[in-house]
Amino acid sequence: MESPSERIKKLGLVLPPPPPPAGLYKPVLVVDNFLYVSGQGPMNTDGSLMVGRAGDDLNLEQAKLGARQVGLTMLSTIETHFGSVDKIKRIVKTLGMVNSTPDFGQQPLVINGFSELMADIFGLDNGVGVRSAVGMMLPGNISVEIEAMFELR
Repeated sequence: MESPSERIKKLGLVLPPPPPPAGLYKPVLVVDNFLYVSGQGPMNTDGSLMVGRAGDDLNLEQAKLGARQVGLTMLSTIETHFGSVDKIKRIVKTLGMVNSTPDFGQQPLVINGFSELMADIFGLDNGVGVRSAVGMMLPGNISVEIEAMFELR
């Protein structure tokens, strides 16, 4: 079976630069056999953030692409602040927050953009964990923010 880093290359994925911390927190933290990743926004490869509000200036597919981009941003953050993604056994928990109007109601479908990417990289068993998806206002009008917890090898 291919390693996660091999899958990233095979899929032709391009990781954006990791975002600088926007406050007083650690981008990643290892406790026992778990890697916790602070909330990440959708960073483009040029260093800009994807912004917009689902149900207003973003449709479902555009918001879902934002969630996928958060996944790429998170992988970049992990590689920069922790090391190889090959040290990850599986994703355990995802909290997905979608910048959306009160009547949007499709937040779980938006966060599928992140979850589908993790399944592509880590496989269906190890790339899918427990998950929450909620709507709210997000800082800087970013379209999606996601935090996650991974089990290490």
